[in-house]
Amino acid sequence: MKEIIVHPGVRTEVKETAIPRPDAQQVVIKVIVSGTNPKDWKLPEYLPELSINQGDDIAGFIYAVGDEVTEFKPGDRVAAFHEVGTLGGSFAEYAVAWDHTTFHIPKNISFEEAATLPVCFMTSAVGLYYDLRLPSPWTPTDVRTPLVIYGGSSAVGAFAIKLAKLSNIHPIIAVAGAGAPFVETLIDRSKGDSIVDYRQSDDAVTAGIRDAVARAGCDRAEYAFDATTASNSWANIAGALSSTGNIAFVTYDWQGKGLSDKLKLTQTYVGWVHGSAGLLQGSDSNDSEEAKARLRLGAKQFGHAWFRLLGLGLREGWLTPHPHEVVEGGLDGVEEALTRLKAGKASAVKYVLRVSESDGL
Repeated sequence: MKEIIVHPGVRTEVKETAIPRPDAQQVVIKVIVSGTNPKDWKLPEYLPELSINQGDDIAGFIYAVGDEVTEFKPGDRVAAFHEVGTLGGSFAEYAVAWDHTTFHIPKNISFEEAATLPVCFMTSAVGLYYDLRLPSPWTPTDVRTPLVIYGGSSAVGAFAIKLAKLSNIHPIIAVAGAGAPFVETLIDRSKGDSIVDYRQSDDAVTAGIRDAVARAGCDRAEYAFDATTASNSWANIAGALSSTGNIAFVTYDWQGKGLSDKLKLTQTYVGWVHGSAGLLQGSDSNDSEEAKARLRLGAKQFGHAWFRLLGLGLREGWLTPHPHEVVEGGLDGVEEALTRLKAGKASAVKYVLRVSESDGL
């Protein structure tokens, strides 16, 4: 099969490799559409040893299933979250995923729409419900809970807004720039939600967040989800939150920035749901094997439950995909898509690739 390897400097290489085989609890998917994410160029840039097929958003048909897989069969329309940093990614004709991070695509959802979902939806779910411990959609809160979502027009930020609304979390203070018109379609002004423009000065952004919370009739916000972690977002959030507030970050750029040790700071790592050794949140070398096993099981349960909820929400219409743009060339367009992402050109849109458009297929 054809596969695309991503190297540092956003350089790609075409390889011919064997179609992967599934482990007992894995599925192999014939990829129809692959999504792209900023991490696809960042990982090889920061860790050159991870110059591999970086695609993690899969949408297509089940090609083969492992011996212990019961929920899927060949021919099923599915989307899946490929395990970060491992072989068998979605920049290929066939990709591998664990069955618990795979879900059925409802008939009302296209492959292009489905490819916008796995990584970004799950990142938002982990950030809000595992890291920040906010109330879930099935136990929505009846307490006013100001929540700052920085990067509201990004796919991760947009899904965070959608999930927070399902949990009745308001007011939502979404920080956005050029994508603000899109964010406006997501928030609920009647419940005190608002938008702050991050293109202002840092002081103005911090003041804007504080003012938005006050206008909604609340004291300082206690929770923030930083879906971008860029352009001093960490300082802007920290300055606007309660001195003992909680912030979840999606990248490591906030570390070493001198934030108050009174704040509860958490790194959101979506790969946690795969339960991989060494990648489990809350685990360190001093944890017992029993504690690590419990955390690994919890990670698997979290991923399984939230992807099933996503499938249900898509089918019933109370969860929706992110807007997408098809980058021409199929797999040959990976380099172009990642170059655009690195240049910061994606605003309120996710780049996806149709494999059938690849040269020679």
